[in-house]
This record gives sequence, C-alpha cells and structure tokens, in this order.
Amino acid sequence: MLSRTWLNLSKRMSNSKLNQERQSESTPTPFTSKLDKYTLHIDWLFQQFPAFQKKGGQAYKPGLSHTYKLLSLFELNIEKLKFIHVAGTNGKGSVCSIAASILTEKEYAIGLFTSPHLFDFRERIRVNGEMISEKKVVDFCEIIRNTELDFKPSFFEITFVLAIRHFINQECNYVLLETGMGGRLDATNVVTPLVSVITNIGMDHQQYLGNTLEDIAIEKAGIIKSNVPVVFGEKQEPIHHVFEQTALAKTAAVSIAEKRYQNSNMPAYQTANINTAIHALSKINIDCDELCIKKALDHLQKNTGYQKRMEVIHENPNIILDVSHNEQGLKATMDDIRSRAKGDIHCILGSTKERLIDDSFMTIFHETHLYFCTFSNERSKTTEEWTTVNNRLNRSIPVYSDLHSLFDKIKANLSPNDTLIVTGSFFLVADLKLFPVQSNLNT
Repeated sequence: MLSRTWLNLSKRMSNSKLNQERQSESTPTPFTSKLDKYTLHIDWLFQQFPAFQKKGGQAYKPGLSHTYKLLSLFELNIEKLKFIHVAGTNGKGSVCSIAASILTEKEYAIGLFTSPHLFDFRERIRVNGEMISEKKVVDFCEIIRNTELDFKPSFFEITFVLAIRHFINQECNYVLLETGMGGRLDATNVVTPLVSVITNIGMDHQQYLGNTLEDIAIEKAGIIKSNVPVVFGEKQEPIHHVFEQTALAKTAAVSIAEKRYQNSNMPAYQTANINTAIHALSKINIDCDELCIKKALDHLQKNTGYQKRMEVIHENPNIILDVSHNEQGLKATMDDIRSRAKGDIHCILGSTKERLIDDSFMTIFHETHLYFCTFSNERSKTTEEWTTVNNRLNRSIPVYSDLHSLFDKIKANLSPNDTLIVTGSFFLVADLKLFPVQSNLNT
C-alpha cells in the first residue's frame, strides 16, 4: 500500500499542471510542479508537526517554552524587531494586512506573519508582500530535522520562529504579528510589541479558549504587556472590564479605535478594521493621511497578499467568496449581504468538524437559500455529519460533496439581481479558487 506521504505528494503532482494552466500570474501557485525539496519538506512539516489548519485540536500545544527553545537554538534576538501584535476573534488578519500595507506605502521594510494560508505555506511569511523563498523554508526545515531536540515543537511554533529568522535577516523596520489562536499561550506571545491590538471577542475555539466570552477575553488579554499601549477595535461592554483590569495591573494605556475613515461602499466590519489599523499606527507615531490610506487599500493584495473578505468575483448576478469561519464573522457577512441584496440570496456553506451547528447558528442564514457542502481538507464535515446536523435540527438543507458542480448548478439559475456567496471556511474558498476554469468563476 502506498504511504500517506506518497499519496499526498502524488495528489500535488497530479494537480500541478492544472493549477499552472488555470491560475493567473498574480495568484500564488498552490503546489510545486515536481517532487522537489520544497514539496518534500513541506509535506514533512505537515506530517511531523500537524498544523491546526490541517488537524484541528490535535495540533494545539499551548505554552511558550518550545518557542523560547527554538529561538535560542537559532540564536535569534527578538528584541531586534519592532512588533505590532494583534489578537482577536475576527479581523486580526485584516488589521495586520492593512497596517502592513500602509507602512509599505511609507517605504518601510515590513514583515507580515498571518495564518492560515490558502494555497502555499509561504503565504504566512512575507516582507513587503513578497513570500519567503522556498530555499529558506527548506534550509530551516533541514536544520530542525538534523538537530536532536529534547522536545517536539508544533507546526505553528516552527513556522513562527522561521518567520522571526526571516524578518531579522531582512532587517525589517516593523513586523505585523497575528496570533494563531488565543493570545496568552500563543507562540507569538514571546514578543514585547510597541503596541498590542485586540480587534474583538466572539465565541470561537471554545474547546481550547473557554466556554464564555469572559473566558475567551482572559486568553486574548494575555497579549497585553507592561507599559505597552493596547488598542481595541471596539468596546464590548460585557467583557471590557477584563481588559481594563489586565491593563491596569500592567500599567498599559487603553484606547478604543477612533472612526477616522468612512466608506459607505465597504462592509461596516472592514471600515472598523481599517480604523483599528490606523489607530494602532498612531500609537507609534505613524500618521496616515487620506492619500496614504487610499494607496494602501488599492495596493493591499500587492503589498500583503491579502485574501479578501467579501471578494466579489462577478456582478449581475453578484458572486462573492468570503473566508468568514466563525459565528460572529458569518453574521456580519450575511447581515451586510442582506442589506444590499436586491434579489434572492444563495449560500454555499462549508464547516470544519468541530463547529457546532445549532438553531442559533442557523438564524444567521434566514431569508437565504442554503446549501451544505464538504471541502477537500480532512477537517471538513462529511456528508454524513451534515446529514446528522439536518436530522438533529429537523431541517432539510441540501447536502453536497462536489463543490464545483454545485457552484455551476446554482450559478446557471441565478437572475441578474440574485447573490451567491461561498463562505464558512478558508478551505472551501481555496477549493473553489483552485479550479477557476472548471467553475467558470469569471464568466
């Protein structure tokens, strides 16, 4: 029987030609075209140290000791870098990317560390929009593989330290750092930033962070450092006392993002992310005039590789790809779509196994033609699990396992005023983007 590693690599080989033909030069290539060192090392990285992206809770290894040991192994002095550290349930990747784009427009050398990636592991580590090279990833992995360690670091710990090494070598002026999950015990929390940012708090990753908003807030508040200002994207009254108490104990100045930027053509949550980024930069004496903000937003993908929320890929009918992946984010997305829609709304929804789908969650999709769909990542709910959801909630939502056929079927029957949104998971959106010709995304 073929090994799992070989099966994974074979799958990448079989898809590589299709991907090269079907993707534009501006889109990251999802797989290498041959079994080169990079492909082998990335496969090793995923297999030896399972990522939360691929394995879910199996990969969650809270604590900072492994990160400190890896930094010591590579003799990396994190004090050489100036960080903006961002946590939160939603918007943290957007805030990091917007701030990074503004600083790039000001001609600084900017490191950007975000997760997850859609196509290529290297999307997580960028300097002024350029991904880390395959060679640097390979060289780093080889050192890890050839070193006898007395501990087993996680995928995220290794990735973070690789990023730090790259940013130091590239002499970055500033680094925008997105937490992986939580904050207090996240690998990124070894840094002392110039400013800490907490976008918002919602119910997500409860099995790791706690079952109440207050529990989750305590974990997120863990990034607040002594005498380091902390910026909040919004003031959430029921839990703000958690942050105030933490900040007071650490003499960290607290401020709420001011509404300096307005754009009625954008969803409210995205203007909130922009304002949070602007406010955070003001705390390190970086001024953002209107022209600079416009350039940063116009060049956002070029400067950061940013994968859009609410990416409109077709108009009349509107077809939207969205990477919202928790209840708070999905509600904001669907509320915005309903406020703008002129016709029927159709939604293809993907979900990881661990997400609880209950009656409260389903209210997000009222006045919507909803379709449940699996995706290729092994964390996807299966058709059987979706059927169980239907039975438990006494629903009859259609369940599909072929995303591309479903997409084409719905699209063929849309009226010009209708809207189709594909959402619920990075993985679902990635599956659709991998095969744009098959799905006729732009026709």
